[in-house]
Amino acid sequence: MEIIKELATWRAAVDILLITAGLFFLYRTLLRLGTWAIFTGILLATAVFFVANFLDLKGIEWIYSNLSHVALIALIVIFQPELRKIFERAASVTRQEIQKNEEGLAAMVAHSLFKLAEQKRGAIVVFPGRESVGEWLSGGFRLDARPSPPLLMSIFDPNSPGHDGALIVFKGMFTRFGVRLPVSESRRLAEDYGTRHHAAMGLAERTDALALVVSEERGKLSIFSDGQIRPGKTPDAVEEAIVAHWTKTSESAMEMPGKGRWWAAMVQLLPSFIVAVLFWMSITVSQGEVLEKSFNVPVEYTLTSPDLVLVGDKPNEVRLHLAGPRINLDGLSPSQFSVKIDLSNAVPGKQSFLITEANLRLPRKIRLLDVTPPNVELTLAEIVKRELAIKPQLVGRLPDNMAISTLTVKPDKLNALLPSMQGKGQVSNLTTTPIYLENIRETTTLFCKIIAPPAIQPLDRRWPDVEVVVEVKSKN
Repeated sequence: MEIIKELATWRAAVDILLITAGLFFLYRTLLRLGTWAIFTGILLATAVFFVANFLDLKGIEWIYSNLSHVALIALIVIFQPELRKIFERAASVTRQEIQKNEEGLAAMVAHSLFKLAEQKRGAIVVFPGRESVGEWLSGGFRLDARPSPPLLMSIFDPNSPGHDGALIVFKGMFTRFGVRLPVSESRRLAEDYGTRHHAAMGLAERTDALALVVSEERGKLSIFSDGQIRPGKTPDAVEEAIVAHWTKTSESAMEMPGKGRWWAAMVQLLPSFIVAVLFWMSITVSQGEVLEKSFNVPVEYTLTSPDLVLVGDKPNEVRLHLAGPRINLDGLSPSQFSVKIDLSNAVPGKQSFLITEANLRLPRKIRLLDVTPPNVELTLAEIVKRELAIKPQLVGRLPDNMAISTLTVKPDKLNALLPSMQGKGQVSNLTTTPIYLENIRETTTLFCKIIAPPAIQPLDRRWPDVEVVVEVKSKN
């Protein structure tokens, strides 16, 4: 019931709609791209993760939680070509209508190539798609000319310097000719196909370009696109292939199908919506699972009264036993909070302070189950002012023939603040920093700092330095 309530909220609806849009966009892009390797791998890894999460398989969960970042980097490296194609195609969000002059260009190219086929003169004509083909092309000559049948026929004349290369047709212009294309590394083509066919297949495997090849041995025309080859039997069929290529590569990956194809769009959209709902529900269930966790956290004491001081031992940390949803508890760190003991209303003497949720600032949906120890025992004492004697801290011995005649400390007493219980029935002294006697050969004056227990504080902000005069005499 809890998940149904969360599913009915507007945040869940927006979340699911955004996930659905992302899945639909990915599907449409991969459908045009013609490769499912990356999508299949992601789906398989996600399915394994959900099954492991549902069955509470700690080993798989540990592997996913610790290796997910490394796997993501490896995925990007392995599928870099596919991901690049996805982003290149996704970058185009506008649709360009095919102009009449381009339809005429398609008809002109188709009929000219069939004339070359009748004469058994080889040719390659390339129509780039949405992806850039520049990195796969080499050599050739710049042309930038208006298309015409005589120009196309002359380019592939056996006496032309660039007749063995490819002609690039881009934005209604003949832009380059005599261009070399990358040779296919796959085995999709039979060995009896010539260099032109293998070069056209190489470009069709790497990009979304359309390549038309005329074989001088067979006198036939072949169409290459999306890593596939098919025959161009008639000029009309070739013209339709060119126009279809322009239509496919000019529309956005997210563009909805045209009239009469809404049912096909729903068939694509409905699975994306179902997967988005299941994904959202699985994440909600897994992250909403209530877990328990223990933390060691520091204890802070707030003492506002200037007349009281903590004496004796006091706990510096306690162990908290907490419970809450996985999504809230997994990201929790002991450094995020501490136990605060308020001593503003405390009185002198030994007292016990119970630790509850009031002493904590717990994150949302996190509750306190137990504390170890459940309470802290503290002793507070009033601060009194006393005059304490200063005792020099002598270390070592004088040389054998020397002895101390007098030892003078200036001042010999200092006012200090200390707990009242430490001042009653006890002799409290302040000491100086060490004075090493083995280094003294004559009467020496030293300036030393004061060393005092933590509970004894100076009347001012800091202890003053004291002067120690060590007078020595000879034993002889």
